[in-house]
Amino acid sequence: MTITELPRNAADPAPAASPPTVVSQTPERVSDAPEKVSGAARGVSRPDKRKTIKPTRDRLMTALSLVAAFGGTLVGVIGFAMSYSTLAKVALSWGFSQELAPWFPVGVDASIIAFLALDLYLIRKNTPWPLLRMAAHAMTGATIWFNASSQGQIASDPVKAASHGVMPVLFVIGVEAARRLIIQKARLEAGTVTDRIPMHRWILSPVATPRFYRRMRLHNVTSYPEMIRRQQELIAYEQWLKRKYKGDIAKASEDELLPMKMASYGYTVAQALAMPDDQERAAQERKAEAERRRLEAETRSEVAKAKAEAERLRAKGEVDLVQAEVEGQTGQARAHARAQVSAAERAAELELQALDSAVVAEARAREAEADRLEAEERKAAAAADLAKAELERQAAEQRRAAAEADKVAAAEAGAIETERIAQARKAAAAADLDAAELERQAAQKRKEAAEADRVAAAEAQAVETQAVAEARKAAAEADRAAAETRRAAAEADRKKAEEDRLREAALADIARSRKEVAEAERAAAETRQVAAEIERRAVEAEDAAKLSPRERAVRKVARMILTRAVGVAGNLPLADIQRVLEVSPGTASEYRQEAAELLASGYRP
Repeated sequence: MTITELPRNAADPAPAASPPTVVSQTPERVSDAPEKVSGAARGVSRPDKRKTIKPTRDRLMTALSLVAAFGGTLVGVIGFAMSYSTLAKVALSWGFSQELAPWFPVGVDASIIAFLALDLYLIRKNTPWPLLRMAAHAMTGATIWFNASSQGQIASDPVKAASHGVMPVLFVIGVEAARRLIIQKARLEAGTVTDRIPMHRWILSPVATPRFYRRMRLHNVTSYPEMIRRQQELIAYEQWLKRKYKGDIAKASEDELLPMKMASYGYTVAQALAMPDDQERAAQERKAEAERRRLEAETRSEVAKAKAEAERLRAKGEVDLVQAEVEGQTGQARAHARAQVSAAERAAELELQALDSAVVAEARAREAEADRLEAEERKAAAAADLAKAELERQAAEQRRAAAEADKVAAAEAGAIETERIAQARKAAAAADLDAAELERQAAQKRKEAAEADRVAAAEAQAVETQAVAEARKAAAEADRAAAETRRAAAEADRKKAEEDRLREAALADIARSRKEVAEAERAAAETRQVAAEIERRAVEAEDAAKLSPRERAVRKVARMILTRAVGVAGNLPLADIQRVLEVSPGTASEYRQEAAELLASGYRP
């Protein structure tokens, strides 16, 4: 590796337990120190040796555990037995009764056992309570004091007092050892065991070791070799920078100085050097997430608008439908009312026609009566004519008889012929007078009958003319009412047909609007699906190609040109690029230019 190349700084998966010594090698190999240390650690052929001694070590640990458990139990039992007899005697000397004195040591020693057992149980459950331990130690101290003071003044014979108080101390030491073992086992299971700094480091480096210890605790580094490795990497990186810039580390860029700046915050060299890329990647992810949320918000807004428009059209259609139904019901009610009026008018017309028929019948009856009277008058005239004819016949008979008489008289007597002829002529003249009077009377009767016929005919004609006029007027009125009724019925039918047509049109509009809304929603969903698929494929391709943030941004702008500007870069406003990528106008213009060149070279997501 040349002096200008970046050193390796990735942590080994299994750091060596002993501190590496390759820092003092040539500068060209400084950055490879962790690798050599770990390599040396990996080069040791330990697996076979561990497999060989592990069963023996397990048996030894089991035996030691059994011995420790048995010895601790034995010490505890002996200590409590001695403490029991001593405290029982002390309780009697302190005024306890014979019944309560034996219970006093039981209460004291049982409290110690209960508090320590409960403390161990809570530690096992990762919920320690220091008060229990302090209470157990306080009761242990009280037991030691009681046992030591039971032999009189402690100062007068301290050895004798210590011999009575040492057994509870041994028991507490055994319990503390068990407590430490349980805590260590819990830390091992949780992976939070912290290595101790070797004593020789405190002795050999008394100034730097406290800072080293402080960084381990502050940054939660539990492995001492890991902390050594971090320190070595930082020193090696700093030396590499000095050699790169010929001793003037101030010439290094901000990104190159990050490992020194971030070391006090627990960052390794690799983490500090990767920080700009990580932050840029996080910023891109935040932008992508913001863009996704914006697109989702726009999609929800469009869907809400489409649903609102659909609801509005649906409500309008329902209102039109209800209005058409109301108008139809109103038209039906009006038609029904007009039909009732028409029926009433028709009934009145029929009644008027019946009345007209009665008038006509009465006129005809009067005409028939007139005809009857005329017939009777004609009959009377005929009878008069018959009587006249009879009178003329009689006159003719009389004239014939007179002529016969004249002939007879002329034949029988000539003298009296003249008298008889005169009498006959006188009789004939009288008969002629009577005939003429009868003829005059008959003529007068015929004249009166003709006058009566004329008057009756005139009256009948007048009555018939008035009745006919009234009948014609009533018929015309009835025809007009019938025509009005038919016109109203036709108007009602037309309105009903118009209402049916409007209802069908409203239903057709509702169905069409629903279809349009569904089609719009489907098209929007397909568009979003296609855009999401294109974006997903583009992101996967960019991830696979491991593009830089700028290249990702340029491809994002290229996709925006394809989807929003129909493939023409000039049609995409810079404001859209600034808003989506959160960059300055100059950067947005550069992105658009590079995106146009990328599209011209054949890029398609």
